[in-house]
Amino acid sequence: MDFSLKNTLMESLGIEVESATPSEVIMSMPVDHRTHQPMGFLHGGASVALAESAASIGAFLNIDPEKQQVFGIEINANHVKSVRTGKVAGKAVPLHIGKATMVWEIKITDEKDQLISVSRCTIGVVAR
Repeated sequence: MDFSLKNTLMESLGIEVESATPSEVIMSMPVDHRTHQPMGFLHGGASVALAESAASIGAFLNIDPEKQQVFGIEINANHVKSVRTGKVAGKAVPLHIGKATMVWEIKITDEKDQLISVSRCTIGVVAR
């Protein structure tokens, strides 16, 4: 992979890449003081950051980085369960891989494989 998580939002939140291929990206994130909202639960914004990160890496793996770059255009999230501790995992899979846009679905689950959040992220592909 031609990227590093060092000195990024992902590093600040403790996000790690577990696996990454053009057809599936799995990333993990701790549920701790870095990712909590004030009431002690996983912050929805942290979940969205995990989701967009996974989609963006997946999109990057589907382009020629010498000629193209990817940027998030839109993301939505439905938070369906809360979590206070442990680790969550985001699994991103492409729903559409096009020349100018990609659409990725990202499901975030807890350590018991319970659905925490589901997102859809649209990625734009632009020439360098």
